[in-house]
Amino acid sequence: MTDETNDIIDIIYEKKVSNQAQNSHEKGFRKSSKAKYQIFDESEFTRGREVLGEIIVHGMLASGGTDIDWLIEHKGSFIILEFKGFHNDKINIPQGQIIAYEKLYEKLNQSTKCYLYIIGCDDIDFSNPDSSIWIFEMNQWSNNIIPKNTTDVFGENSNKQNKFIVYREYMEEISVEELRALIDTHWKEFEKL
Repeated sequence: MTDETNDIIDIIYEKKVSNQAQNSHEKGFRKSSKAKYQIFDESEFTRGREVLGEIIVHGMLASGGTDIDWLIEHKGSFIILEFKGFHNDKINIPQGQIIAYEKLYEKLNQSTKCYLYIIGCDDIDFSNPDSSIWIFEMNQWSNNIIPKNTTDVFGENSNKQNKFIVYREYMEEISVEELRALIDTHWKEFEKL
């Protein structure tokens, strides 16, 4: 009797799993193809980042520091991507980082072509091509299309801070797939230069 019950449960469970898999496929969830680059040894990657953290130590005048999240070079032209997480529908960009990006963008565009995007995202699954991100290009920042707030206009922290606050509403919502297409468009453009 116990074996028959287990067999029936297994049959029902397999049907449920099969139906759930079929239903989730019908909902249209897509998964991107395999990532082009992968971190093969995550502990070594993390260790490398920690080692770099030891460069600046107490007693030095220099402090702070930031990185470029993604830099793509092709035929001497560049696409730079900076990812920021949303908190209460806003991203924070340290002033030193945005100043460096402004100068880098300006200098690179004097001698070659450069696109620099600031990308805001929630807790996102980049393997889902339909996931939403919000984006603006450095050209919009330079032309004051994106407001340069150093205080929170909603009064959460009314003190002037050493960062710029950019609200989601000033950024364009696109999908991960559209971001990939945008990057490939620039790549093709660089082929012609």
